Amino acid sequence: MRVFLTGATGFIGARITDELLATGHQVLGLTRSDAGAQSLIAKGAEPHRGTLEDTDSLRAGVARADAVIHTAFDHDFSHFVENCEKDRRVIAAMGAELKGSSRPIIITSGTGMGSASPGQIATETVVNEQAPNPRIASELAGNVLLDEGVSLSVVRLPQVHDRQRQGLLTLYIQLAREKGVVAYLDEGASRVSAAHVLDVATLYRLALDKGETGARYHAVAEEGIPMRDIAETLGTSLGLPVISLPREKAAEHFGWLGTFIDMDLSASAVLTRERLGWTPTGPGLLTDLEHLDLSAYA
Repeated sequence: MRVFLTGATGFIGARITDELLATGHQVLGLTRSDAGAQSLIAKGAEPHRGTLEDTDSLRAGVARADAVIHTAFDHDFSHFVENCEKDRRVIAAMGAELKGSSRPIIITSGTGMGSASPGQIATETVVNEQAPNPRIASELAGNVLLDEGVSLSVVRLPQVHDRQRQGLLTLYIQLAREKGVVAYLDEGASRVSAAHVLDVATLYRLALDKGETGARYHAVAEEGIPMRDIAETLGTSLGLPVISLPREKAAEHFGWLGTFIDMDLSASAVLTRERLGWTPTGPGLLTDLEHLDLSAYA
């Protein structure tokens, strides 16, 4: 299939591009820059110039494709709510181009949307429409398209990592280096789920090849890694002391990131593995943190 891939040159999208090309698909990759276009051409993909703000460019890309994978997202967390609403508009625009056809679209969300209540492990069968995370806007936009007959499915992401990037933990690492200490809250019992970026790319391809309309898939290789274990591993990697802070110090020390540090973000992928035959094989999160590439933080 010819796949219109947004975020085709990004951290995850670049690996999806490689995975799709290696398994016989064609890639029409969204890019805003000459450098991005050249990198796609070098891989054997076709660039499609456009931006998330230009919905006409997005619809034009969809019109040329047999399927759509949407991974692009504006990660400026100082405008997170606005960016989640932008993603809602992007999904609606691309979905409008798919109405009346059987062409599938895979959109992206977070595993937290599958948690029925705070601290409860997230599962693929739950869609918490009342989730406090603004990213629920993406799934709500997807639900509208499902009601309109669009063949849509969702891949929910945990902390996606390699030795250079680790999702929101990348910002946690940057903060630790700035403050000269790696901190966790209370007993450090809050957990995060995780998966290596190459395993995540494979999952998107499997969702394209084998996925079902309306399904939610969890790109989760590790269900729940305690923040204390993460902090202690980073303390060794960064050569910094590790401390526990009381919860009332979260905002003072971490700023907005404190909310993330204090949340339990464990998630299951049992159904995903069963339905798609997905078997992650990449290094675990702690292994990548043990061998952190500090040049990425220079």
